[in-house]
Amino acid sequence: MNDPDMSGHIVVLTAIDTELNKARAPEGVEVIYTGVGKVNAASIATLAVMALQPKLIVNYGTAGKIAHIHNGLVEVAHTVQRDMAAMPLAPRGRTPFAPEMDRLSSGHGSVVCGTGDSFVTSVDPWLVENNIDIVDMELFAIAHVCQRHNVPWRAFKFITDAADENAADHWNENVAGGEDLFWDVMKDIAQ
Repeated sequence: MNDPDMSGHIVVLTAIDTELNKARAPEGVEVIYTGVGKVNAASIATLAVMALQPKLIVNYGTAGKIAHIHNGLVEVAHTVQRDMAAMPLAPRGRTPFAPEMDRLSSGHGSVVCGTGDSFVTSVDPWLVENNIDIVDMELFAIAHVCQRHNVPWRAFKFITDAADENAADHWNENVAGGEDLFWDVMKDIAQ
């Protein structure tokens, strides 16, 4: 990760290699696998920002849909922490004493992603009440690092499942399904 020739380029962060094949990255784009979950994603995102000084970080990954209008590849506009539960210090989804970190925005897309360290397999009324469209396990951490270091970010999620009792089976069946769609989008971004 210490390649000075990559400075100023685009870094794509994705959790695991079954989601995205790094060999397909266009010139000027480096793919780095973070591992699953917010801690892994924050750690690797921080290293990528510090070592590579990218002009843009793009998060690609899979997601479960809460709003059933979403299918295929979607671009995420906002991310929140669905598992930040520090009541009574702050309501669910809010970081105590850091309101600027409640909802992070990319400036692109229209979808709201709820990030948390759990694989969603049942209805969570809080997600519906708070207009969360999709759920993942890394984006908020990556966006948090980008905001702290003033690096622009974008995120694309491929909907693999309906965040229900069949989510794990559907995720396994569809985990690689968005790769072609993502690389088509990245060709335009990388120009």
